[in-house]
Amino acid sequence: MKNIIFTTSLFLITLSLFSQETIQNQDKYTAHKKGKIFISWGGNRETYSKSDIQFKGTDYDFTIFDVSAHDKPKGWHIDYINPGRMTIPQTNLRVGYFVNDHYSVALGVDHMKYVMNQGITVNYTGNYPNRNSYGEAVGNNQVLLTEDFLTFEHTDGLNYVNTEVSRHDDISKLFKIIDTDKIQVNVTEGIGLGVLYPKTNAKVFNKQRHDDFHLSGYGASIKAGLNLTFFKHFYIQTEVKGGYINMPDIQTTFSNSDSASQKFFFFQKIIAFGGIFRV
Repeated sequence: MKNIIFTTSLFLITLSLFSQETIQNQDKYTAHKKGKIFISWGGNRETYSKSDIQFKGTDYDFTIFDVSAHDKPKGWHIDYINPGRMTIPQTNLRVGYFVNDHYSVALGVDHMKYVMNQGITVNYTGNYPNRNSYGEAVGNNQVLLTEDFLTFEHTDGLNYVNTEVSRHDDISKLFKIIDTDKIQVNVTEGIGLGVLYPKTNAKVFNKQRHDDFHLSGYGASIKAGLNLTFFKHFYIQTEVKGGYINMPDIQTTFSNSDSASQKFFFFQKIIAFGGIFRV
């Protein structure tokens, strides 16, 4: 009988403590995400795979192969928060909504920058006028990418306008964090689809330099990140994102008959600051 009474009492105490913890967790603002909106702003660095780029016009059609490129970082700079210069750095803007406690849908712009490396020798096929007139002649179906021959970059920028679906999970317990309204640790994973709306800065041969926005193609991406939320509403989020870009219609001059096409993979590292609020 004593054992039964002891066991019953222990069970009731455990049940009571569990119920109290459940109630406390339900009272936490951070316990549920459904119905909340979030917005973030941050910066990024990118790495690009090599790509083949085809250039076409009324009197030329040639392809350069295995072209490498780099990004154009600004570093830690006031321009990230200067309204008149916020498009100069490489940035990420995202606005989203939690459809339930674990999944969100967001719309964002990954403002990356892509600069073709100059002064390197690449293979090519095809034809173009005034060959050997731009300091590019190498022979053996190779050309040197001189500035007189060709410059090509998406520096304002390689704008990946995309929609993402993401999953979010609270892992605060792994760090023995009890009061998640003060600090909460989340992991997130997501997939995205979107279009490329670059402002391509290009100069082909002796044609006038062109620098304008143009809807050029599409992209897809996957990501994973770590989110630290402070005092219910403010967060820092780091992410790594990989993706594929295909741009079959890049505007390179002021003539509609001139264009370029390329496809490549990218890898992006992001740090962003944001806020999350219930609507």
